[in-house]
Amino acid sequence: MAFVASISNDEASLLPVARFEGTTIVIDREEQVAEACDYLRQCRLLGFDTETRPSFRPKVTNKVSLLQLFGGSRCYLFRLNCIGLPSAVTKLLADESIVKVGVAVRNDITGLAQLRHFTARGFVDLQNEVGRYGIENKSLRKVAGIVLGHKISKAQRLSNWEANTLTLQQIVYAATDAWACIEIFNVLDAIEPIIESKQ
Repeated sequence: MAFVASISNDEASLLPVARFEGTTIVIDREEQVAEACDYLRQCRLLGFDTETRPSFRPKVTNKVSLLQLFGGSRCYLFRLNCIGLPSAVTKLLADESIVKVGVAVRNDITGLAQLRHFTARGFVDLQNEVGRYGIENKSLRKVAGIVLGHKISKAQRLSNWEANTLTLQQIVYAATDAWACIEIFNVLDAIEPIIESKQ
Protein backbone atom coordinates (compact mmCIF):
# COMPACT_ATOMS: atom_id res chain seq x y z
CA MET A 1 0.00 0.00 0.00
CA ALA A 2 1.37 3.40 -0.98
CA PHE A 3 0.48 6.51 0.99
CA VAL A 4 0.56 10.10 -0.17
CA ALA A 5 3.46 11.98 1.39
CA SER A 6 1.35 14.83 2.73
CA ILE A 7 -2.16 16.18 2.97
CA SER A 8 -3.24 19.80 3.17
CA ASN A 9 -5.50 21.22 5.86
CA ASP A 10 -8.19 21.78 3.25
CA GLU A 11 -7.97 18.18 2.03
CA ALA A 12 -8.06 16.86 5.60
CA SER A 13 -11.12 18.97 6.41
CA LEU A 14 -13.09 17.26 3.63
CA LEU A 15 -12.57 13.74 4.98
CA PRO A 16 -15.28 11.92 6.97
CA VAL A 17 -14.93 12.31 10.73
CA ALA A 18 -13.60 9.40 12.78
CA ARG A 19 -14.50 9.05 16.43
CA PHE A 20 -14.14 6.36 19.05
CA GLU A 21 -17.55 4.79 19.63
CA GLY A 22 -16.61 2.11 22.14
CA THR A 23 -16.61 2.16 25.92
CA THR A 24 -14.97 5.15 27.59
CA ILE A 25 -14.52 5.22 31.35
CA VAL A 26 -13.60 8.39 33.21
CA ILE A 27 -11.38 7.75 36.23
CA ASP A 28 -11.70 10.59 38.73
CA ARG A 29 -11.60 8.67 42.02
CA GLU A 30 -8.68 6.72 43.46
CA GLU A 31 -10.80 3.63 44.09
CA GLN A 32 -11.36 3.27 40.31
CA VAL A 33 -7.66 3.05 39.45
CA ALA A 34 -6.89 -0.58 40.33
CA GLU A 35 -9.64 -2.07 38.15
CA ALA A 36 -8.66 0.14 35.22
CA CYS A 37 -4.99 -0.83 35.46
CA ASP A 38 -5.87 -4.52 35.81
CA TYR A 39 -7.70 -4.32 32.49
CA LEU A 40 -5.01 -2.30 30.71
CA ARG A 41 -2.24 -4.60 31.95
CA GLN A 42 -3.80 -7.42 29.90
CA CYS A 43 -3.49 -5.46 26.64
CA ARG A 44 -0.51 -5.91 24.33
CA LEU A 45 -1.01 -2.46 22.78
CA LEU A 46 -2.17 0.78 24.38
CA GLY A 47 -3.04 4.01 22.65
CA PHE A 48 -1.56 6.91 24.62
CA ASP A 49 -2.20 10.65 24.84
CA THR A 50 -2.52 13.46 27.37
CA GLU A 51 -4.41 16.73 27.63
CA THR A 52 -3.46 19.91 29.49
CA ARG A 53 -5.64 22.91 30.29
CA PRO A 54 -4.43 25.80 28.12
CA SER A 55 -3.14 28.84 29.99
CA PHE A 56 -3.41 31.45 27.20
CA ARG A 57 -0.56 33.32 28.92
CA PRO A 58 3.01 33.50 27.58
CA LYS A 59 5.52 31.27 29.38
CA VAL A 60 2.81 29.86 31.66
CA THR A 61 1.98 26.16 31.37
CA ASN A 62 -0.34 24.04 33.44
CA LYS A 63 0.23 20.52 34.68
CA VAL A 64 -1.14 17.59 32.70
CA SER A 65 -4.86 17.28 33.39
CA LEU A 66 -5.79 14.06 31.64
CA LEU A 67 -4.12 10.80 30.61
CA GLN A 68 -5.83 8.69 27.95
CA LEU A 69 -5.03 4.99 27.64
CA PHE A 70 -6.91 2.90 25.08
CA GLY A 71 -6.63 -0.88 24.99
CA GLY A 72 -8.75 -3.74 23.73
CA SER A 73 -12.18 -2.20 23.41
CA ARG A 74 -12.03 0.41 26.17
CA CYS A 75 -10.54 3.83 26.67
CA TYR A 76 -9.76 5.01 30.18
CA LEU A 77 -9.50 8.72 30.88
CA PHE A 78 -7.51 9.36 34.05
CA ARG A 79 -8.31 12.81 35.45
CA LEU A 80 -4.90 13.57 36.92
CA ASN A 81 -6.01 16.95 38.25
CA CYS A 82 -8.38 15.00 40.52
CA ILE A 83 -6.34 11.91 41.47
CA GLY A 84 -2.72 12.79 40.68
CA LEU A 85 -0.65 10.23 38.80
CA PRO A 86 -1.09 6.90 40.63
CA SER A 87 1.86 4.53 40.98
CA ALA A 88 -0.22 1.76 39.38
CA VAL A 89 -0.40 3.88 36.24
CA THR A 90 3.31 4.69 36.16
CA LYS A 91 4.01 0.95 36.43
CA LEU A 92 2.08 0.50 33.18
CA LEU A 93 4.01 3.33 31.57
CA ALA A 94 7.29 1.76 32.68
CA ASP A 95 6.39 -1.78 31.59
CA GLU A 96 8.43 -2.62 28.50
CA SER A 97 6.22 -5.60 27.65
CA ILE A 98 3.23 -3.31 27.03
CA VAL A 99 3.62 -1.20 23.89
CA LYS A 100 2.28 2.34 24.25
CA VAL A 101 1.62 4.16 20.96
CA GLY A 102 1.26 7.91 20.67
CA VAL A 103 2.28 11.04 18.79
CA ALA A 104 4.97 13.41 20.13
CA VAL A 105 5.17 11.21 23.23
CA ARG A 106 8.31 12.85 24.63
CA ASN A 107 6.38 16.00 25.53
CA ASP A 108 3.62 13.95 27.14
CA ILE A 109 6.08 11.88 29.16
CA THR A 110 7.90 15.00 30.35
CA GLY A 111 4.63 16.47 31.58
CA LEU A 112 3.64 13.27 33.37
CA ALA A 113 7.05 12.95 35.02
CA GLN A 114 6.45 16.33 36.66
CA LEU A 115 3.60 14.70 38.58
CA ARG A 116 5.45 11.51 39.55
CA HIS A 117 8.89 10.33 38.54
CA PHE A 118 9.02 7.20 36.39
CA THR A 119 11.13 5.71 33.61
CA ALA A 120 9.11 5.43 30.42
CA ARG A 121 9.55 2.15 28.55
CA GLY A 122 7.82 0.45 25.64
CA PHE A 123 6.77 3.62 23.84
CA VAL A 124 6.35 3.98 20.08
CA ASP A 125 6.12 7.52 18.72
CA LEU A 126 4.30 7.50 15.40
CA GLN A 127 6.14 10.68 14.41
CA ASN A 128 9.34 8.64 14.38
CA GLU A 129 7.81 5.81 12.31
CA VAL A 130 5.70 7.31 9.53
CA GLY A 131 8.71 8.38 7.45
CA ARG A 132 9.46 4.72 6.67
CA TYR A 133 6.11 4.55 4.90
CA GLY A 134 6.75 7.66 2.80
CA ILE A 135 4.63 9.94 5.00
CA GLU A 136 6.05 13.41 5.61
CA ASN A 137 3.29 14.88 7.82
CA LYS A 138 3.73 14.37 11.56
CA SER A 139 0.57 15.56 13.30
CA LEU A 140 -2.04 13.03 14.42
CA ARG A 141 -4.73 14.79 12.40
CA LYS A 142 -2.80 14.61 9.13
CA VAL A 143 -1.38 11.13 9.68
CA ALA A 144 -4.91 9.89 10.40
CA GLY A 145 -6.08 11.55 7.20
CA ILE A 146 -3.36 9.85 5.16
CA VAL A 147 -3.42 6.40 6.77
CA LEU A 148 -7.06 6.03 7.81
CA GLY A 149 -8.74 8.32 5.29
CA HIS A 150 -10.61 10.02 8.12
CA LYS A 151 -10.54 13.34 9.91
CA ILE A 152 -9.81 13.60 13.64
CA SER A 153 -11.57 16.62 15.08
CA LYS A 154 -9.36 18.95 17.14
CA ALA A 155 -12.23 21.21 18.22
CA GLN A 156 -11.87 20.41 21.94
CA ARG A 157 -8.06 20.69 22.15
CA LEU A 158 -8.08 24.11 23.83
CA SER A 159 -11.06 23.44 26.10
CA ASN A 160 -10.87 23.41 29.90
CA TRP A 161 -9.57 19.96 30.85
CA GLU A 162 -9.81 20.83 34.55
CA ALA A 163 -13.54 21.57 34.48
CA ASN A 164 -15.56 20.01 37.29
CA THR A 165 -17.17 17.67 34.77
CA LEU A 166 -15.90 16.84 31.30
CA THR A 167 -18.40 17.36 28.51
CA LEU A 168 -19.40 14.52 26.20
CA GLN A 169 -17.53 16.32 23.42
CA GLN A 170 -14.34 16.39 25.51
CA ILE A 171 -14.68 12.71 26.41
CA VAL A 172 -15.16 11.63 22.79
CA TYR A 173 -12.29 13.85 21.63
CA ALA A 174 -9.88 12.52 24.25
CA ALA A 175 -10.78 8.88 23.67
CA THR A 176 -10.58 9.29 19.91
CA ASP A 177 -7.00 10.58 20.02
CA ALA A 178 -5.77 7.52 21.95
CA TRP A 179 -7.84 5.09 19.85
CA ALA A 180 -6.67 6.60 16.57
CA CYS A 181 -3.03 6.00 17.50
CA ILE A 182 -3.71 2.25 17.65
CA GLU A 183 -5.75 2.32 14.44
CA ILE A 184 -2.84 3.98 12.62
CA PHE A 185 -0.30 1.66 14.23
CA ASN A 186 -2.22 -1.44 13.16
CA VAL A 187 -2.42 -0.33 9.52
CA LEU A 188 1.27 0.54 9.34
CA ASP A 189 2.37 -2.53 11.30
CA ALA A 190 0.50 -4.82 8.89
CA ILE A 191 2.53 -3.38 6.00
CA GLU A 192 5.92 -3.46 7.72
CA PRO A 193 6.12 -4.56 11.37
CA ILE A 194 7.09 -1.68 13.63
CA ILE A 195 8.03 -3.61 16.75
CA GLU A 196 10.29 -6.07 14.93
CA SER A 197 12.22 -3.20 13.40
CA LYS A 198 13.17 -2.03 16.88
CA GLN A 199 14.58 -5.37 18.06
